[in-house]
Amino acid sequence: MELASTIKITRYREGKWSHDEDLVIKEVPVTIYANGHELVTTLASPSHLEDLALGYLKAEGLLDNLDQLEAVKVDPGGNWVKVNLKGEIHQKLKDRSQRILTSGCGRGSVFYRSLYEFETGEANSSNIVFSEKVVGDLVSQFHKNSHLFRQTGGVHGAALADEKGIIFFREDIGRHNAVDKVIGRCILDGVDCRDKILIISGRISSEIVLKAARIGVPLLISPSAPTDLAVKAARLLRLTLVGFARGKRFNVYAGEMRLPIKMSQD
Repeated sequence: MELASTIKITRYREGKWSHDEDLVIKEVPVTIYANGHELVTTLASPSHLEDLALGYLKAEGLLDNLDQLEAVKVDPGGNWVKVNLKGEIHQKLKDRSQRILTSGCGRGSVFYRSLYEFETGEANSSNIVFSEKVVGDLVSQFHKNSHLFRQTGGVHGAALADEKGIIFFREDIGRHNAVDKVIGRCILDGVDCRDKILIISGRISSEIVLKAARIGVPLLISPSAPTDLAVKAARLLRLTLVGFARGKRFNVYAGEMRLPIKMSQD
């Protein structure tokens, strides 16, 4: 399915009007079902929808690993994904209410979570240390992979990486969707994320921190800013949180032990 459409526009440049064409990102409603239960409808880019559905289920605590997956069916038109899971998840599904989402930069696919939920979550136990150079190199690679963003300016990106470089990259109109697509691919490929790095293009919210914690990555990077709740959550979950990563500059908001920090003496 095409991810962008060419439309006719009227352009204004330096005092002059003209008729022109522009490439605009496509947006479709995608409903995710689990064992016949309608979980959520999200507005998304119509690509990697299997990854999106499985990543969403993982991030919501409904799917632990690939062994639980029985079948996945994706609508050829891109409007739904139906997932069948093994095991006793009926009560978990019954306890959930249907939600309609937008593609905006709010809390995405879940309602507000209190700090208590982060306090009771599993803290990251990885003692891996990453170099400062890795942060800058990965952000540079990340921007080079953002092909759809350069074409349309209308998507967010997310990527999984290790110290050698980006392993896979996903784009979507929503930040949460892009991250879910990365998580879904981790599930399908059986990737061990305990020594990996998650990179996102936009603001780091507490929900993005939780998604990173669900797959066990020790380091989360963004060229943008975190929220205060994201920082508190990262500290509680022992996740290294890096924001404003641009060129050779970045801020460390949590998990300083995973970077070789040496303070200047002047």
